Amino acid sequence: MRLHTNFLIGALACSWLLTGSYAAAKESKAKELPQSNITVDGSSTVFPVLEAIAEEFGKSQPNVRVAVGVSGTGGGFKRFCRGETDISNASRPIKETEIKTCKEHNVEFIELPIAYDALTVVTNTSTSWASCLTTAELKSIWEPNSKIQTWKQVRSTFPDKPLKLFGPGHDSGTFDYFTEVINGKSAESRKDFTASEDDNVLVQGIGRTVGSLGYFGYSYYVNNKSKLKAVQIDSGKGCVSPSEESVLKGTYTPLSRPLFIYVNAKAANKPEITELLRWTYSHSAELISSVGYIPLTSDLYKVAQARVDAKTTGTMFANHNFANESNLHNIYKVATSGTKDKKKTK
Repeated sequence: MRLHTNFLIGALACSWLLTGSYAAAKESKAKELPQSNITVDGSSTVFPVLEAIAEEFGKSQPNVRVAVGVSGTGGGFKRFCRGETDISNASRPIKETEIKTCKEHNVEFIELPIAYDALTVVTNTSTSWASCLTTAELKSIWEPNSKIQTWKQVRSTFPDKPLKLFGPGHDSGTFDYFTEVINGKSAESRKDFTASEDDNVLVQGIGRTVGSLGYFGYSYYVNNKSKLKAVQIDSGKGCVSPSEESVLKGTYTPLSRPLFIYVNAKAANKPEITELLRWTYSHSAELISSVGYIPLTSDLYKVAQARVDAKTTGTMFANHNFANESNLHNIYKVATSGTKDKKKTK
């Protein structure tokens, strides 16, 4: 099933009804806003997207300062649900425990998709033998209490060389996602690897270590191809490389996933946040491609803008497992049910 087919007509129809002024707003030139600050924190995976948005948005609104932090998806939600930030970047959906914390602090949120990611397994460019790994081999490497220390233990035809592992830290949504789809349970992993919430640290470590293996968001591979080699993934239907094409066709499984931003619903009423989101969903496709991620379709960006315009709070995806989605577009079928959404009333 192709990503650009089987589209959620019902959700789009509702979205366009809710946001008839979207096209006009997109075409109009926004007035310059007064001095203000927007605080963003969360996923290092999503960081390049928000960093690019902050930089370009600042050119049209020089009085608005958008400060983007990197404390990992989990760390970002901790701050967000205490009401400390306006926007939280996330490489996975919000968890029920985090929703509970938000409720305890009277924080409502608008959940918005921003891009697709091909979570990428990488190694040093000199690690010539590791061109493709099966999901079973990845599990044998990364599962809790794994005893694998050499490449030969992974596959008998590999050389008897040390296997040196790098990966995101425990506050990372990428760590949560990878462990869930590879090991079968979120946050269940061996502990003897070099961990960091900063993907640039992982890039440097993997890039200078022969025999290394690690994983992070596709953008960090795309922007460091001279240092890294992407490992193809075989989930049972042959080796597949991470790419825009393989994600959109639904063949890069189980490591394809959507990326999100979460907006404090009260903050969303501020003119600087309203304009930032309007600007974001008018320019997302080109910006996301420029930083190395995969844009949603233009129709899905309109769906996201409609959620902003309607002040639709709540989550569609909490605890949703994307590992078995052959077509990432299916995530939006959930939107038609409205079981966990509500329109914010004034």
